[in-house]
Amino acid sequence: QVQLVESGGGLVQTGGSLRLSCAASGSTRNIRTMAWFRQAPGQEREFVAAVWSLDSKILYTDSVKGRFTISRDNAKNTVYLQMNSLKPEDTAVYYCAADWRVLTTGTSGYVYWGQGTQVTVSS
Repeated sequence: QVQLVESGGGLVQTGGSLRLSCAASGSTRNIRTMAWFRQAPGQEREFVAAVWSLDSKILYTDSVKGRFTISRDNAKNTVYLQMNSLKPEDTAVYYCAADWRVLTTGTSGYVYWGQGTQVTVSS
């Protein structure tokens, strides 16, 4: 089993920045992909960004390209999401996800999930 714990969410004004962290513990040896998803009220959970450890391949959803940066510290089993130039439409609960399989943007591609951290961007 793998446990994921997110931190770093909060309330920020439009244009501000936040840095989310996700620490993995437990049986992390086979984890290859770590990702961030988000879910706004009344909407489905959507892919934000992911990083694959074997070749550091990174994917972003189009709406966050140029504003968000995902990074991974394999020694600490931690993945980060630096969010800059935040917009009200970025408001959501952000979830960390992890899996041993190849990087994917679908929720079904991840077996391990954190509890989520709230990000609220005020206008």
